[in-house]
Amino acid sequence: MEGLQGIGVVVTRPERQADNLVRLIEAAGGEAIRFPALEIAGLADPTPLYAIIERLDEFDLTVFISPNAVEYGMAAIRSRRSIPLRWKVAAVGQSSAAELVKNGVAEVLAPRDGNDSEALLALPELQAVAGWRVVIFRGQGGRETLAEELCRRGAQVEYAECYYRRKPHCASAALLARWRNGEIAAATATSGETARNLRDLIGAEDWPLARVTPLFVPHPRIAEVAAAAGWENLVVTAPGDEGLVQGLLEWRTKSKELEGRETA
Repeated sequence: MEGLQGIGVVVTRPERQADNLVRLIEAAGGEAIRFPALEIAGLADPTPLYAIIERLDEFDLTVFISPNAVEYGMAAIRSRRSIPLRWKVAAVGQSSAAELVKNGVAEVLAPRDGNDSEALLALPELQAVAGWRVVIFRGQGGRETLAEELCRRGAQVEYAECYYRRKPHCASAALLARWRNGEIAAATATSGETARNLRDLIGAEDWPLARVTPLFVPHPRIAEVAAAAGWENLVVTAPGDEGLVQGLLEWRTKSKELEGRETA
């Protein structure tokens, strides 16, 4: 399989979360171009979060929606109390589960296949939840699928919002100059919000050039949001950073094959 030699890839993950994807792209021979299109920050007023944390023992299930939810949620929990002795914890995806293990949570319920609310909801352990009290650690806003379906199954659900997302104020001139010079062959987006932010940060003048650049996303739902935002060349990959890089490698191989046929 062709490597990514000579390929510039825009990495839009938040700055503190980009290192692994950057490392994988560079290990495959590509150039990872950091351009955070999303910022993650702690809450200005964590009072409602702390109130829920004080009641953690009341819940039958605690769900962490993302690695960010683990980072900010666990930090808030430890700042207020000890971990409940009998704590049933679930995570949306293996990345979040791994972060929970790093934070000392020994047993985590998480889907082996799939990286979204639907995959978690499909687990046998969550089919009979009538009467359960569930708390979901997440950022402000977001999808309601998990809570709505758990409620439909008879659970009572509360949110513990522990961080917020925002579009960064960052200079894009250097990135756009590289785009115009043909130095950017692909971009990545790991959320629909990131895809929308990247479009906005690119600006109207350079959007016609950028919108046809292959945008690699790790979930069909992200592709739907990106398409609605105007991205035209979308490639859905397997989940996670590894899935994104595998998708980039497969795309590169196919591109080289097509170039070979055209010059034959």
